[in-house]
Amino acid sequence: MSVLSSWPKGVDVAIDSGLVAADIDLFGLAQIVAQNAGGMVSIEDPQSHVLAYSASAAEAADQMRVMSILGREGPREYLAVLRKWGVFDRLRRTDEVIDVPAHEELNIKRRLVVSIRHPADGAVRAPRVLGAIWLQQGDRPFKPDAAEILRGASAIAARLISRSLDAPSTEALLVQGLFGEGGTVDVAAVAAALNLPTTGPAAVVGFALTATETAPATEPSALGNMLRLRASSFRNDSVTTTLGDRVYVLLPSYRAAHAVTAWTRQLVEQLEAKRALALRAAIACPIDDLSGVATARREVDRVLDSTVATYPKGRVTTLAESRTAVLLGEILDLVGSRPELHDPRLRALSDYDLKHSASLRDSVDIYLREHGDVRAAAAVLQVHPNTLRYRIRRVEEILGIDLTDPGDRLLLELQLALHRRAHGRERGSRAR
Repeated sequence: MSVLSSWPKGVDVAIDSGLVAADIDLFGLAQIVAQNAGGMVSIEDPQSHVLAYSASAAEAADQMRVMSILGREGPREYLAVLRKWGVFDRLRRTDEVIDVPAHEELNIKRRLVVSIRHPADGAVRAPRVLGAIWLQQGDRPFKPDAAEILRGASAIAARLISRSLDAPSTEALLVQGLFGEGGTVDVAAVAAALNLPTTGPAAVVGFALTATETAPATEPSALGNMLRLRASSFRNDSVTTTLGDRVYVLLPSYRAAHAVTAWTRQLVEQLEAKRALALRAAIACPIDDLSGVATARREVDRVLDSTVATYPKGRVTTLAESRTAVLLGEILDLVGSRPELHDPRLRALSDYDLKHSASLRDSVDIYLREHGDVRAAAAVLQVHPNTLRYRIRRVEEILGIDLTDPGDRLLLELQLALHRRAHGRERGSRAR
């Protein structure tokens, strides 16, 4: 096998400019590729199930193509040969066009194949393979630009398949509307369509992944499918939706709040132990009726937004249990969004640390977090208490504040918490 061509990543090669219409489907794409590249085309999913194919003369199609189209998947014998040759591994690793030689014993003709890849999500997460486009040689050789045609077709197929995968069903749209996505909805009509009770206490549980060094990269849709199965096992009338990077579960007419909490905590612990998922959950209950689902979602979002920095503490919590963290987080968000509320004196402290290779900012931060206990803070910093006392005096001199004054202490604690939070988010974004 050999790689025919390699183009710069991110370059979409057009197929005979103007021939591919915006509303084309996979079958139309397969036909255009066959006409322009020479040969017969099949478009398959990652499990080698045929999604679409081009028309072909019966005498030109080999045994594999006939069996694949009739059975909607490739023959096992040839799939085993492809695995042995490493074709599938290469399709997962690269977007290059691969030349697959003929196999006379199996009556299989030469093929070109290229993977269909969903674009990479960020700098770390690898592109997702959506399938492959296969071009079988017929009675005539491939056209000289066949590889280029396949590369362009791969980009177009990726868009077509992604749109199909991302397009929500009617039921999904109703569920999203119930959770407050896309504007107001007729709750009674949605409940009737989904066969849900409109009255009685309900609970909403929100789940969010936390990025860690050991947690595997997980697509929100994959997490949503996993949680949908678990929630349906707990209550067969549960409703699950994925919105952004979070998953929400509605448990209508639950019997006991402690049962909801126990199930959520057990689920988070199981997924952490068995699948290494760093998962956080927030519970909103009781909700009097389904008209309160959207409000409950906003409540769990407040909790999830404010508990990301405290993981793994408080994996499963409620707004009532996390009120301090939630309100403090929202206060810091407000201060962070208003530059005029940032104390410029803190910059002087950072400049001093940078110029003198000192650690005054960290020292006063620990000192305040230890409630002004010099010995406890010195132990955390692993310095002599007198050293810490000197540092605190220098902080007061540089900032022009008095740490015995409650107002000065409160303001400095807020400013340091704001800096610590921003610094933590920067590190988190680099880790992801």
